[in-house]
Amino acid sequence: MRTPSVMIVGLVLSPCGLLLNLVSTLTPCWRQVSRISGKPIDVVYQQGIWELCQETQSTSQRQCGLADELSYFPTQPVQVAKGLMVSSLVVTVVGLVVAALGVRCWQEEPHYLLAGLSGLIFFASGLMSLIPVSWYNHYLSALPAPAGSTLEVGYSLVLGYLGSCLELIGGFSLALSLHQGCQECRRKKTTTKYPHRSQPGPATVSSRDSMPRSQKPAPKSFSNPVDVLEGERSFSRSLPCDSDL
Repeated sequence: MRTPSVMIVGLVLSPCGLLLNLVSTLTPCWRQVSRISGKPIDVVYQQGIWELCQETQSTSQRQCGLADELSYFPTQPVQVAKGLMVSSLVVTVVGLVVAALGVRCWQEEPHYLLAGLSGLIFFASGLMSLIPVSWYNHYLSALPAPAGSTLEVGYSLVLGYLGSCLELIGGFSLALSLHQGCQECRRKKTTTKYPHRSQPGPATVSSRDSMPRSQKPAPKSFSNPVDVLEGERSFSRSLPCDSDL
């Protein structure tokens, strides 16, 4: 049996979302602060949820681990992002384990209920990562920053959006397997309740089967009313079954 398309889509998009969310969580570029007063114009501050970095664009020099002089980390959006992004990564790993058990890899047929459950887990992990990313983006300009500076969205925030959306789509696709799982449950219940429907009756030998082969009439589904071998009987003794077929 071929793996259903909804499972293939879920197994491709969900790990991609996990990778993007992992990069978004670890990289320190949720927000870029440029045009800082008292600093050269090519100096850019990069603020993440774990550390602060300073990059000089003209020389490509980067320094991380800067001191938090503006009390950026204690703000609520940053604290919530720390907890939910890590929780989302853990939940996604759990979803991958459940998906590996549900989707057919070493079995004849997939386990639809487990595959659908893994889809719900992926969908929940996508929501857990989308909430802090959206909240941080909403309060982007309200978070502490040097006076007169220019604030921009960092690439880590964009990766967080993409990873969350991929997990939501992949989880929804895998969750569609629950429909097939419900159909299988109904089929099993029907078979258990009415076992005589699935069991064939005893084979009986009809009078037609007991007749000698030479006396059996030709099947009606393969009969041909037109004599296609007219004029050829004197040259060949082939049976008309090939022409009828």
